[in-house]
Amino acid sequence: MMGVLNHLFTLLLLSLLPPALSHVVVKFSDVPQCQKFFLEGTTPNLPGILVGGIVQNQNRYKPICQLYKNISRFATLYDTTNKIPVFSAYTFTGNISGRPSQSWMIEPQLNCHTPVNTDYKNNPSLDRGHLFPCSHAPDNDTKKSTFTLTNAVPQNHNFNQVSWRIMEGKVREALVNNCNDNNNRIKAYVVTGAVPSKNNTLNNRVNIPDLLWTAFCCYNNNMKNWTVGAYWGGNRNSSGSILNLKTLGKLEAKLKQSYNGTVKVFHDNCPRNVQVQQVNTRTTEEMESECDENL
Repeated sequence: MMGVLNHLFTLLLLSLLPPALSHVVVKFSDVPQCQKFFLEGTTPNLPGILVGGIVQNQNRYKPICQLYKNISRFATLYDTTNKIPVFSAYTFTGNISGRPSQSWMIEPQLNCHTPVNTDYKNNPSLDRGHLFPCSHAPDNDTKKSTFTLTNAVPQNHNFNQVSWRIMEGKVREALVNNCNDNNNRIKAYVVTGAVPSKNNTLNNRVNIPDLLWTAFCCYNNNMKNWTVGAYWGGNRNSSGSILNLKTLGKLEAKLKQSYNGTVKVFHDNCPRNVQVQQVNTRTTEEMESECDENL
């Protein structure tokens, strides 16, 4: 009886959240507007999860084309067991500052397989950490689209607000300064993911990942070279430590330890040993002008 009541209570909580109106699909390649978020249309290779664009356990892992106002904004592979995204992929085409007036949304197609806002209530040590960050969005509607709980993981507050936030600013600066397509417009591909923990959960429901990572790749048509880089960090109180820029190859080797097989984040066009020059850490005033990821 208690199990039924808990299920009904969860449904009630879900009903109080606005829907994200996204599109759960079988394969990202089934939707051209969604496939465009991956370089050369090639999705990451994660052994046991996503191989050759095919989800290995379709009952557990759900590809989502994240729609907002009937436009595909980014793509997410979602883990219904851990109730967190495996990764979100997006194209960076520039950004605007500020946080939109937007409450967190749910994915109605996934029913009880997502967190609810009350999971985070009374737990100030954990944020709803964006994978596609609001601060990387090119317009207000895309900013709003990132506020879906299928794009968030429980992230240590200090790690999110300091180490990870500074890193997101560094990535943004690197892409603005180094990524120009043949129309002289900013364009880069970014994938950000989370490695789940073995048994660490929020509210006995939502996995608290051990590791967060991000990688970016673009071809600079002006300079005729590639801009590639990666970051990762443990999801814990990092006491304000700064994350160091790594090569894509080093990230894939790091992820291989977690996924027990060959990991590829991007198409082979992206060099594994090229690293963009580290950009300077921004000032506190510059950080304060950004979208606040915690609200």
